[in-house]
Amino acid sequence: MSASWNALHFVRPDALWALLVLPLLVAIWWLRRRRANVWRQTVDAHLLRHLLVGRDRRAWGGLILLLLGTAAAIVALAGPSWRQVAQPLWQTPSPLVVALDLSSRVTATDLPPSRLLQARAKLATLLRERQGGEVALLVYADDAYTVAPLTDDMANVALYLDALAPDVMPRDGQRADRALETAVKLLQQSGARGGDILLLTDRADADAEQAAASARAQGFVVSVLGLGTPQGAAYRNGEGQIVPARLEEGTLRGVASRGGGRYARIASDDKDLAALDVLTPRVSADDSREGQGRTWRDEGFWLLPPLMLLALFAFRRRGALAALVMMAALPMALPTTAHAAEGTWWQRADQVDQQRLSTGVDAYRKGDFKAAQQQFEGIDTDAGWYNLGNALARQGQYDAAIEAYDRALKQHPGMADAVANRAAVDAARKRKPPQNNDQNNDQKDGKKPPSDPPDPGKNPGQGNDGQSSPPQDKGEQGQSPPPASGDPKDGQSEGGKSPQAADSQAQAQADAAQRERMQQA
Repeated sequence: MSASWNALHFVRPDALWALLVLPLLVAIWWLRRRRANVWRQTVDAHLLRHLLVGRDRRAWGGLILLLLGTAAAIVALAGPSWRQVAQPLWQTPSPLVVALDLSSRVTATDLPPSRLLQARAKLATLLRERQGGEVALLVYADDAYTVAPLTDDMANVALYLDALAPDVMPRDGQRADRALETAVKLLQQSGARGGDILLLTDRADADAEQAAASARAQGFVVSVLGLGTPQGAAYRNGEGQIVPARLEEGTLRGVASRGGGRYARIASDDKDLAALDVLTPRVSADDSREGQGRTWRDEGFWLLPPLMLLALFAFRRRGALAALVMMAALPMALPTTAHAAEGTWWQRADQVDQQRLSTGVDAYRKGDFKAAQQQFEGIDTDAGWYNLGNALARQGQYDAAIEAYDRALKQHPGMADAVANRAAVDAARKRKPPQNNDQNNDQKDGKKPPSDPPDPGKNPGQGNDGQSSPPQDKGEQGQSPPPASGDPKDGQSEGGKSPQAADSQAQAQADAAQRERMQQA
């Protein structure tokens, strides 16, 4: 018992300042009592004690109950605590590794227009709808190759989907066992104690089942999404022969069973992904990489029963106000954890800035640069000014973006990302054609000026060679990818081609270059 008294403290000690209201209540009660007693104005003081029998005793009793109830409510609000409870410091959502079969069998057309295009669309849906967690992508045929390592940037992984095709693989084959082994290595290299592996294929063999069992023994769950139909369709294999390809669900169910996961056939909606339970990452206490900490437990709820008993005495004439005051204070004394609650009452300024920074990064990655700008404004840190510059640059506000980068460099001299982005934005600003001159030239030529100015920069993620490249990401500081800068676009490509034709040609070149890099890997 003595140890508990020695450990007694208050989770919210600032609430005890409210005890200063008790003397004020006594003073108000005394003044109201003197004004309300009309007998004191007409009867001498030495005669009042013979006329007012029992009134003083009841009045003092009501005052004592009011003071006790108010004091108990304030103490409960302050959060008395004398013991600690275990609490996980933080938990990690289980990562997901997606292994896609890129053998020649994915060109079968039993899933129109083809299995490959259906698989691409399904992976795009998975990356768009998954609620957090890291995702990696690998492809396999005769061997397995990593396309994107584990990352929480889903948009970065989605950049590679259009380049996936059987002709990027060095040799044709269907070694699902090697894909599972590579997936296990990716998860182990990330330090994850658990994780999920999703295999997209139309058949498997005994080696794949053994690899799935090995992955399960190491703490990883293997699920399978079947590509194709039982009726199947013809396709041209690596040797040029026309052969049928059917969905062999029995072998796929065996892999999922040995891997401790689930099996589902690909569907036109999200029911298959929901059945595989890959849209929401699994989170368990075993996934916590930092163990458990201890926090003080708020014991203020023990004062609720006496407060409720005291409130019963307030249900009498002229006691409704006191009852309402104490009843309003009761919910505030419910047990809560000792750490700061979400909101602004119990958050420090740096915690509020960090929350706004995280919200702004999410909006930035979704393409809502205006909302990201609103979140970044007012965060007087190098990360805040850096991200504000990125959001402004994506909206074409180059001067304001450069000023934001300068503020970031003032707080963090030599910040490499800020220096690089400032130079890129400054170059884009210098290449941006002035609007007034364009309008004057159009008027001289007798042409009507365009209603909307041309886009001053390249699309996000476009490099100088026209290839799609993943944006940079400063995940450790919670910073968003830097803006992409480039030459101004005037709505016409070289040689008088239409914008649609130029975009199609650039996309084809990007896909070809991506496939060449994957073959070299």
